Amino acid sequence: MNDGSTRDHEGVLAFDGEAFDPVGYTSAPAISAPEAFVPKSSVPIVRHPNPLREIRAAVTEAHRAHLDAYMRVQHAILRTAHTAPAPLRALTVAPVTMAAEGAFKPLARTDRRTLDRAALESLSRGDIDAVFGAAYEQAEANPQVRIAATAPLGLTAITDIDLRGGALGRGRLRARFDGDATRAAVQAVETFAVYAGLHLCLADASLTATPPTPLETGSTELDVVVTQIDLVPRPHVIAEVIAGDGRSVSVTVTVTEVPGSAIGPGAGGTLDHWTGRIGHGGERVLLNEFHMAHLARGDQGTALGPEFAHYTGHRATRLPTGGLLLVDRVSRFDGTRGVLDRSASYDSEYDSPADSWYYADSANYSVPHFVYMETSLQAALLMGLYVGPTLTAPDQTLSLRNLGGTATVIRQVDLRDKTITQSSRLLSTTMLPGSSLQTFDYTLSVDGEAFYRGETMFGYFSDEALGNQTGLDAGRNKPTWRETNVPSSVRTIDIAARRNTSGARLCSQGTLALLDHVDVVDGGGDHGKGYLHAVRRIDPDDWFFARHFYLDPVIPGSLGVETAIQAVQEWMLDSGFASGMTDPQFLIPADIDFTWKYRGQFLPTDRQCELEVHVKAVERRNDSVIVTVDASLWKPGLRIYELIDLAVELSDIAIRNGALG
Repeated sequence: MNDGSTRDHEGVLAFDGEAFDPVGYTSAPAISAPEAFVPKSSVPIVRHPNPLREIRAAVTEAHRAHLDAYMRVQHAILRTAHTAPAPLRALTVAPVTMAAEGAFKPLARTDRRTLDRAALESLSRGDIDAVFGAAYEQAEANPQVRIAATAPLGLTAITDIDLRGGALGRGRLRARFDGDATRAAVQAVETFAVYAGLHLCLADASLTATPPTPLETGSTELDVVVTQIDLVPRPHVIAEVIAGDGRSVSVTVTVTEVPGSAIGPGAGGTLDHWTGRIGHGGERVLLNEFHMAHLARGDQGTALGPEFAHYTGHRATRLPTGGLLLVDRVSRFDGTRGVLDRSASYDSEYDSPADSWYYADSANYSVPHFVYMETSLQAALLMGLYVGPTLTAPDQTLSLRNLGGTATVIRQVDLRDKTITQSSRLLSTTMLPGSSLQTFDYTLSVDGEAFYRGETMFGYFSDEALGNQTGLDAGRNKPTWRETNVPSSVRTIDIAARRNTSGARLCSQGTLALLDHVDVVDGGGDHGKGYLHAVRRIDPDDWFFARHFYLDPVIPGSLGVETAIQAVQEWMLDSGFASGMTDPQFLIPADIDFTWKYRGQFLPTDRQCELEVHVKAVERRNDSVIVTVDASLWKPGLRIYELIDLAVELSDIAIRNGALG
């Protein structure tokens, strides 16, 4: 990759689209601006009339009962309908309760669902890893993180903990207690906080609780329903604690650092103070999930150091948020802030739990293709920003855009419950008037073995540069193949209808349902092997605008790639390529170099995205069919994405795993 790949035919940086106005745009779902952290002592105690609490408790209980019944039905469906084995491994994927897109991802997990009195006493002494396991280890940090730190232990047992339970799917805990119900309610929420690993991203902290309204009850049972759990502005959980007789109280527990302790990088990006997190390999990491959350939607100074604090609350370079945030920790970095004329290498990590939303919504057997792209590109974005290219013009608004790259799957692997290690290099930083360019290469590994590698280029652009974008064709409107050819026949695949049929197992769902129809010209396209065309309406309320990026909404380029993949998947099924397969599954094929070029952005105001796909190769093997295509995407009037050698594999996993003998 070289600088020439970012220029049009005249050698001028060229992008299309109007400059985004963060003040005038109000259609996308709002994300509240990060608030300053409020100390416990300054939080007012809000008391509610008991009749309202009783109504709220009744509504909560009814809603919870409805959702529990619904969940039991879904579990039954999963047990009878989903038994697909993992690719290349003789494994069965156990049914799990899938997280919704944007759901909080716990920092650690354990198989424990119940706790007896002895386990609770260990938690009250701060022996968290002794109870929950090695994933909660903090190398003797956080000695003050313990339940019941200021009161006798009133809990006698936790009878169930569910990270995805409760009326809102954010978590639920059931407990028994004796003594003071209010004290037990706080301790129950504290238990959930450490169970979710909220304390693991700080090194010297304690649990603080907002004093709740006293809970007077004759019951000895508590039902904790989590209503909010987050890492911004500090790790916290808010829960409604309902006693067995229906009375309830709201409890907030926050993980609060000791005053003066380091919670993020120092001036100049120094990382000489450990911030509490142990990585997948047992090492002390430099930046963790707390910093990623703040870089995505919180305090930039907390995330990257005090030089970045002035970006907080303003449009600036950020990581995606919600279900599109796909980097968790930085474990090694050898670069220096402000030194832009030399390369730097770094390692980062991303955990991919089996309950992640994209496993449920994708037609792929394992992760969808966009996860490969996003987790590698976000690792590059993070450390490229960390060295400080935007700090050379601190008063100028610079927006980050990916310009393209090339990547290859080295081997196929099921990533459920795996930690992806990203080993990357910042190869160069080129400063230009109103913009700067950075190039990277990267390798993704799991269990110490590489499975994906690539290179990419990012650019930081001023509003003026973004407002002067001319697409891939030097500002000319290149027509689609369909506009310049008159096919004898066109047939339509109704994807929306198929989602509700028995074939929906191989159909993208929910948040990843990016297409409803695809038009097909058999034997058409540039290679005479098939042509696909689709138009997707852009809704300013589309979910991804709230995720990518905070205050700077654009469609992720990786979801443009995903749209083309879905069109190819639907065509493969419609063409009968799954016929005769016992267990057909979509995979990302290995050893095919895929190249993408982005020369523009899809904004919430762009009305529609137009896609065309040219089938260029169909390769049949004993257990699979691999289709390779070229594709382009248009915003109104301009072609801005080009995809070269994008490949999709439909494989009979039963044959591949030898299940048929």
